[in-house]
Amino acid sequence: MIELQEGIIPEIEVSKPYALVAITKHGVQKARQMAQDFPNVDVYYMAKFEHGDEQVKGIQLFKGTVRLLLPALFKNYKGLILIISLGAVVRMIAPILEDKKKDPAVLVIDDKGEHVISVLSGHIGGANALTHEVANAIGGKPIITTASDVQKTIPVDLFGARFGWIWESDEKLTPVSASVVNEESVAIVQEAGETGWWMHETPIPANIRQYQTIKQAIESKPDAALIITDRILDTDEEGILENGVIYRPKSLVLGMGCNRGTSVEEIDAVIDETLSELKLAKKSIKALATIDLKKDEQCFIDITNRYGWKFATYTPEQLNEMPLLNPSETVFKFTGAYGVSEPAAMRYANTTDLLLQKKKHGNVTISIARMTFH
Repeated sequence: MIELQEGIIPEIEVSKPYALVAITKHGVQKARQMAQDFPNVDVYYMAKFEHGDEQVKGIQLFKGTVRLLLPALFKNYKGLILIISLGAVVRMIAPILEDKKKDPAVLVIDDKGEHVISVLSGHIGGANALTHEVANAIGGKPIITTASDVQKTIPVDLFGARFGWIWESDEKLTPVSASVVNEESVAIVQEAGETGWWMHETPIPANIRQYQTIKQAIESKPDAALIITDRILDTDEEGILENGVIYRPKSLVLGMGCNRGTSVEEIDAVIDETLSELKLAKKSIKALATIDLKKDEQCFIDITNRYGWKFATYTPEQLNEMPLLNPSETVFKFTGAYGVSEPAAMRYANTTDLLLQKKKHGNVTISIARMTFH
């Protein structure tokens, strides 16, 4: 709990590049949803709107006027996304503005999420690019009032943010961004995730080229690379990261079943071991899907809260609509479904293919599917 006092800059826990702040009931609901759709934000809201799961979700509560929180956010974040009225924001940030080369990006969103307004540091601070990404993520309208638009290229630190993509490491963000802005040769390889990431009406700049494989990209000897994949790269592919960034799309779905009372530690260990065997990235998990008989299974609730994954459940009838290679009469006898982990993963991922057919490990059954995007 953050106790705000006049004249004292509060201590905050910073883990993401952007801060998302809400001060109304509806704003808090929007912030909680947005944290799932746009995961590179630390969420702050007033303690009186506490839901009880804030510690698990990494949400920071505060008591007192939000004006006293803003100086700490200004110092520690690349950008502030405020679900607060524009007039109030202008008045609150006016005394703490320093210089357009130092001030963070500031965005304002209305309570309904209909409009996303670039308020401060549009060009240099990246507020305009951030406005587009946030608006696309939440289905709002971007409002940008600067006379000239930003360079129509890829904002490296926000690439795919509207889809929930996150980077594997921020180590090369700055040099890769420099290569993009300076129109050096940039390779893009996409193996998974949403394909509609180019958001401008103009064509992709000629210096940015797309390749089918990482091997092809390496052979072209680019100055920088953007790799969109849910795989762990092979050793002979890692050279692309000398000046490259890996983006993890939310493309993997875990289909799971478990014995009643299984611990979250066992669930987590099985997931880690399975992903390691398949050379898949945990940051690319979108959801955990199972049968609705397990909607109150605590280990599933805890693991999805821990990592911010969606938790989806389906009725036996919905699961039985999916094609199964290994239908089980035993499972049907106890659940009414001929399978759980496989059809749940396929149903959520909107596919009939599996990266992993059901694997039994201790108290846990796991399957994995990759989401299809059009």
